[in-house]
Amino acid sequence: MTNQPSNPESPQPRANENRRDFLRNRVATSAIAASTLAISSSASAAETSSEESTKADSSQHIRIALVGCGGRGTGAVNDSLTINENITLVALADVDPSKCERTRRGMSNRHGDKVNVPDSKMYVGLDAYKQVLADPDVDVVLLATPPGFRPYHLSDAVDAGKHVFAEKPTCVDPAGYQVCLDAHERAVAGGTAIVTGTQYRRQSNYIDAVQKIRDGAIGDIVSATTRYCSNSIWFKNRKPGMSELEYQLYNWMHFVWLSGDQITEQAVHNIDAINWVMGSPPESAYGAGGQFTRPEGSEMWDSMSVDYVYPGNRVVSFMCRQIPNTQGDNGSVIYGTEANMHIDAMSGGSRMVDRQGKEIWSASGSIADAYKQEHKDLIDSIRAGKPIVELKQTADSSLTAVLGRLAAYTGQKVTWDFVTDKSTLDLWPKNMETEGVPPSDGCVIPGRTKLV
Repeated sequence: MTNQPSNPESPQPRANENRRDFLRNRVATSAIAASTLAISSSASAAETSSEESTKADSSQHIRIALVGCGGRGTGAVNDSLTINENITLVALADVDPSKCERTRRGMSNRHGDKVNVPDSKMYVGLDAYKQVLADPDVDVVLLATPPGFRPYHLSDAVDAGKHVFAEKPTCVDPAGYQVCLDAHERAVAGGTAIVTGTQYRRQSNYIDAVQKIRDGAIGDIVSATTRYCSNSIWFKNRKPGMSELEYQLYNWMHFVWLSGDQITEQAVHNIDAINWVMGSPPESAYGAGGQFTRPEGSEMWDSMSVDYVYPGNRVVSFMCRQIPNTQGDNGSVIYGTEANMHIDAMSGGSRMVDRQGKEIWSASGSIADAYKQEHKDLIDSIRAGKPIVELKQTADSSLTAVLGRLAAYTGQKVTWDFVTDKSTLDLWPKNMETEGVPPSDGCVIPGRTKLV
């Protein structure tokens, strides 16, 4: 077990002032752009991707850069290079130079002349993303650093006029959510695309299942369950000589300011699917959980259960878990008055059963294809001159995960109105640039952790 915390979820002293100043400054700088250009955003890019593909001019050469050269970032850039033609990787950025080199070597071996990253465009350090954004040779930036950085990287990318692919989640606290909403509006006004890593919205069996539900095939939605339960996840021990900041970045999954805990970093996929099905975020959340098997020093819980209440008094029972030797379960069941829809995660497919349990419809789908499709939709929308902007929907889903986390961490019922309008929670370290970060106090304890 870890040491008892003082309160890792409490707001940093800079939260109120800096968040408001940040948003005020961003709104002011975008006023001119907003008055000259208004472009409709996409509520669900899957609905428009085919049309955009037919209009896209494939002769337009697109130059992309990756910020965050870990496994997910490298996977994202590989998907983009695989599915898109006339595209070149021109820059890489990470705090670890060896990751940049590994990504350049791996992508060069796979994609040959689609990769042209000179040493001068291998940017290193916490500010490396700024060098990418300042690079006139970059058209599209792929953001795949630890999620705590995402809102601010997104906002700066919009300021720089770059098109963006942003991995999920897009925020880990209410302060970051507000930054995302502002960035979404400015991207729409400025004509820059933002596609996010919510691949299920582009997976055929998910699209077909949601359309069936929209068409009334299961009747009225009564309730739902969604699970993201697995065995374990990686943990990295501190290397000799590492500063506290270096260690937390190295082992980022286990620090809430960086990952948002499992519910935000990983289970947001299933939460996003439920928001999509329900047509909105929930109205409230009430939850529980704890830490039983994590390594010493991890802030993450390994089990969390949340009841979300959606408009119409529809309750969604959510659970996520990472405990060794337990039974896995990953997917959602939507219960209707006429039938039930089972939507399995990964490539498990979808199936509809009647009230007696007889299968009456099914569809298959490939998650590998969906991973690639999100990058094709992004590039096609840019080439068609109709950039997709879907940041708000992913920010809503990310904050839905945060809502559940706050309910479980504090033991309180928490409302959507509270997290969007009243919460002052800002997990971003106060003086990271000059002082680094303080050591962790360990995982939070319900009843001791205050709702802010």
